[in-house]
Amino acid sequence: MRTGIFLFGGVEMSDAGAGPPAPTDRRYSAAEIWRATEQILDIGVQADRLGFDSFWLTEHHFQFEGYEVVPNGVLLGSILAERTEAIRIGMLFNILGQWHPLKLAEDFATLHNISGGRGVLGVGRGTVPREAENLGTRIGSFDNPDSAADDRFNRRQFDESMEVIRLALDNESFSFHGEIYDYPVSGIPDRGGFVEELSLVPRPLHPYEIWQAITSPPTLEAVPRNGWGGVMWNRHYKMMRDFWERFGEVYAETHGAELAPGEKRMLVLNTCVEDSHEAAVESVKPGHDEFWKFLGPYGWSRGYMGPDGGPAPAGLIPTLDESLENRTWLIGTADEVAEQINWYAEHLDGLENLVLFPAMPGDAYSKVSEQISRLAEDVLPQIG
Repeated sequence: MRTGIFLFGGVEMSDAGAGPPAPTDRRYSAAEIWRATEQILDIGVQADRLGFDSFWLTEHHFQFEGYEVVPNGVLLGSILAERTEAIRIGMLFNILGQWHPLKLAEDFATLHNISGGRGVLGVGRGTVPREAENLGTRIGSFDNPDSAADDRFNRRQFDESMEVIRLALDNESFSFHGEIYDYPVSGIPDRGGFVEELSLVPRPLHPYEIWQAITSPPTLEAVPRNGWGGVMWNRHYKMMRDFWERFGEVYAETHGAELAPGEKRMLVLNTCVEDSHEAAVESVKPGHDEFWKFLGPYGWSRGYMGPDGGPAPAGLIPTLDESLENRTWLIGTADEVAEQINWYAEHLDGLENLVLFPAMPGDAYSKVSEQISRLAEDVLPQIG
């Protein structure tokens, strides 16, 4: 099993938890935000030293509230590549509509090459309108009919962007003419002729993996058809198994080959390891509640099960008890957390790619460092 660490990459908060302050009432200084960035790099170096297979950041912009302060994980990942030896480095996720696709392809190829083939291309469609609307895309939600037009545009833009990126990374030269992107633009004069094709510089020197976020049924159908890996997170354990199995079915229908158990599927689990279950509850609750105070309004809890057995209502802000019932948070002693991970491996009939989210919004980085040490030294040796 390949195991990784995923961080939001936020600022330390002394007042994390349910209730006030409201997320937008916080504002952190440039120095505090940069200090968090330096600490994120330190955690990445520690994860490499502890033997984790991968380290994942996430792309967000304009978050003066301090939740996620890394706008360019490819750039930060290139710095981390120079400070580490073996760990793979990726983003959960690069939001394609917020990038010029050729710039992302260039930057990823640079990270991949300078790391000796340790870059991983993680891609997603985004969730935050503040970012999307100011960086070239629009955000809708599959289950929000008021945003159906934005959702359709976002999906069409994502599909074209991925086609451009793959053409650029995988071919000596390429052209693409779609509804949204047009490369090369027609009629560009160049040395007595006209530009007919483009060539990406640099291109990857090593094979690379693509992983995409799966949060909705349409994306669940699309990702395995494309042959990429699918990342699944914050979903009720029964719904998770349904998604897990459907992914394998679609892949087999499309490619004529059965996936091995767990192949091309990544499970992300939120964790907290302490000396007792009671201590873990006390330790994780402020960060858990801050997590949902921040992300509940963006629809992140739609993977939870509602009282009728279907998806939870839009905008649900779960309690810690609800998260434990859904099995999206695994907390307790090292033995308890290991037992719950092993349960998932059986429940999903195979688990090859596991990523752990051990740092809640607001956590001190000294605590994050302790958590990943506990995971590496006390939990992972018990994983079957």
